[in-house]
Amino acid sequence: MNLLHHPELRERLAAAYALGTLRGPARRRFETLARQHPEVRAAALVWQSRIAGLNELQPNQAPSPAVWTRIDNLIRADLERHALAQARQTAQADPASSRKSNDELVAALEQQLQASPRISYVAVLNDAQANASMLVTFDPRSARLTLQRVGGYREASDRSLQLWALPPGQPPQSLGVLGQGPLLRLTAGEDELRRSPLLAISLEPQGGVPSERGPTGPVLFKGAVIRPQL
Repeated sequence: MNLLHHPELRERLAAAYALGTLRGPARRRFETLARQHPEVRAAALVWQSRIAGLNELQPNQAPSPAVWTRIDNLIRADLERHALAQARQTAQADPASSRKSNDELVAALEQQLQASPRISYVAVLNDAQANASMLVTFDPRSARLTLQRVGGYREASDRSLQLWALPPGQPPQSLGVLGQGPLLRLTAGEDELRRSPLLAISLEPQGGVPSERGPTGPVLFKGAVIRPQL
């Protein structure tokens, strides 16, 4: 069954995935679909964000180092599979490349892996009706935030959207002003994400406002910062 054509089933599976009740082959199939289709991936991240909000009511409990090691190993293994597949495609397209030495192939694989983004933080920012409006990911290697519009909101030409980190007990900190396009990249430090359990987007005058002033317009979207399971 095609999940892209059955949104209700997609939501149920995404909720079960976030809760951890989707297991075995069904969980692996869902993860494969999530990597291939943005709609499925967004649904999973939305439910993870909702579950993360519930977790804030529970006492903090640090996972063991083995948990993060396993997650890191899974991500690296997936990147290596993609890099190897790309290297094979290149060799088939260019016969001369198939005669490269093993050292050269290893070096090419390492370059491709370094170029691949490594996502350590994710936030799904929702509007007042809890509809997903912005997907935010952070790659610590490039110190880069990537924001993707997933809703239909478009600000007026004389207004700008501005992204804010909301660290507990501190004033909001501006992370940058968004452009009009569907995809935007901003430079940020990992400490800013680590210290801020929430992100928010406000509507400001064109070009945004200075960080020390804080948001001056309405906050349109907000959401929890989480570590992705995908």
